[in-house]
Amino acid sequence: MSRLSDKKLFLLDMDGTIYLDSDVFDGTLDFLSKVREKGGEYLFVTNNSSKSVDAYVEKMAKLGIPATKDNFLISTDATILYIKTNYPGKKFYSLGTESFTAQLREAGIPVTCEVEEDVFGLVISNDNELTFKKLEDACRLLLRDIVYIATNPDWVCPTAFGYVPDCGSFAFMLEKATGKKPLYIGKPQPEMLLLAMDKLGVRKEDCLMVGDRVYTDIASGYNAGIDTVLVLSGEGTVEDAKKSDTPPTYIMENIRELYENI
Repeated sequence: MSRLSDKKLFLLDMDGTIYLDSDVFDGTLDFLSKVREKGGEYLFVTNNSSKSVDAYVEKMAKLGIPATKDNFLISTDATILYIKTNYPGKKFYSLGTESFTAQLREAGIPVTCEVEEDVFGLVISNDNELTFKKLEDACRLLLRDIVYIATNPDWVCPTAFGYVPDCGSFAFMLEKATGKKPLYIGKPQPEMLLLAMDKLGVRKEDCLMVGDRVYTDIASGYNAGIDTVLVLSGEGTVEDAKKSDTPPTYIMENIRELYENI
């Protein structure tokens, strides 16, 4: 696996890849330390838009994982970029956490959490503060001909006891109620990874995407044209990889095995 040792930028999923809830996986700290020793860089690339970058930095500090704001790229960033590029100045209803809504507002996007006449679009994210009012508001808005965007298509978010619904599950619920499907922005689309490579000036052949989900993490790397590693410490299985149209370049048990091969 000499190609792995040549990589310069490691794009890492978080939940199920380097930790689960508050438990850091064996090998995570060794891996990150080795990347830095080799003169490489790592970015945490996540579809989970329920937290701000500041909240992620705080969580990493509690887990003992070295990280600054510059080490993160979340689906909220890509969603903000898409909205500002395609619908500048348009008002969106935000179905998401207070943190998510604040990030949209701070980026200059007019947002509301009420059903108003001048709402141009609906944007939804992973929302662990979900209420029935938000679902009802979304259904009312989707009866109109409005733009509908979701930060990511993940069905579930891993926890210590199993899984809980993620943004993709919320979107599926709304689809069953209204018949409307959103445009998904985060992984498996390649935009976040391409944005990271462009930001850091790194070539595709020098990048590696590492994650535990075939249909998002691995697919995003495949779609971006870079090598990928599926770790079996989270949601994905070998069988998932075999069935996929976007198979991983490598399959490994966990981050410890990747550490041993870079």
